[in-house]
Amino acid sequence: MTPTRPASSGRPSAPSPGLAVAAVARRLGVAPATLRTWDRRYGLGPSGRTAGSHRRYTPEDVARLLVMRRLTVEGVAPVDAARAALETEVDKLDTSTTTPGRRAAAAQSAASAGTPDEPEGPRGRGHLRALPGGGEGARGAHATSLPGAAPSTISARVAAVIDAALAYDQSACDGLLRIGAQGDPAAWWTQLVEPAWLRIAQRTVLGTPGEVPELVLATAALRALRDFTEAFEQAMTNAGNPPANHPSRMRKIVLIFAAPDEVVPLAAHALAAALVAHGATARVVTGPASTHRAVELVTMVRPAAVVLATTLARPDLDAVRSVHDAFASLPIFVGLRRENAASELPLAPTVQRVRSFTGLLHEVLAVVG
Repeated sequence: MTPTRPASSGRPSAPSPGLAVAAVARRLGVAPATLRTWDRRYGLGPSGRTAGSHRRYTPEDVARLLVMRRLTVEGVAPVDAARAALETEVDKLDTSTTTPGRRAAAAQSAASAGTPDEPEGPRGRGHLRALPGGGEGARGAHATSLPGAAPSTISARVAAVIDAALAYDQSACDGLLRIGAQGDPAAWWTQLVEPAWLRIAQRTVLGTPGEVPELVLATAALRALRDFTEAFEQAMTNAGNPPANHPSRMRKIVLIFAAPDEVVPLAAHALAAALVAHGATARVVTGPASTHRAVELVTMVRPAAVVLATTLARPDLDAVRSVHDAFASLPIFVGLRRENAASELPLAPTVQRVRSFTGLLHEVLAVVG
């Protein structure tokens, strides 16, 4: 059940017309579709009304949405972030910067300057973590747990995966990384695979020719994701749903790119599987993905959203700029390692930077439904 908002503190508030969804979307740096999803799923919608009965966001509404936005980009599960936003006491909300007059003026000024009105961070951009999504935000207390697994069990499994990869035991690694029929690829990635991957990457290993611990882990991870996706899609089809390549599902497809000249990171494949597990359709673009090729693919496929998954400190973002120039209304989500690289992104409400795997998954699902 969606939690209800706490009672108001009783202090009188000045009447105001409130903000429309487009203005609030600019304020938060999210797509209007994301706000509508938060309203429909979690009850984080506008509570004010104009004389014509149009719903408008009050300063309190926007303050709660800021809590929701901050927590989701930190990796908190959307349902938990929404609960926290709704249960925050009125007198603890910061509504000082969300009054309609000030926000409308700021939004108008930002629009005239060609820049989005974003809430936080240097030069208006929040400090967001790169893909592969993780760090403490995705693996901490708010991360999605592996179904039925206690923290000590998770730690033991991570250690077992590391041992298997360092021993070049492909069979053992395959078994440890297998995703069950009711498994969650997002939790599998943030709780098991990425911690193992990061710890192996910190090891200095003297191997004989052909021995690469990361390759053992990557091979097992890709096989697990492929097997899970095939089994999930087959179960969906057996239940009477259209197959993955059906036109009705291709209309909501998500294209996931790596940066030019970069091998597609494992997180990109995990994200695609997590989207599939939520009923979406996703494709990972492999092979050459130059700027021209990226625009060409988007033109042919007409995706509902595009993701750039990169582990590079300073990736080439020409493809992002070119796709945005050609399709200004297309939602584009980018993971970046460093803050200074974000300055090279197009300044637009439809181009977003997300720091955690969980947050990225949530943002994309809010767009594709």
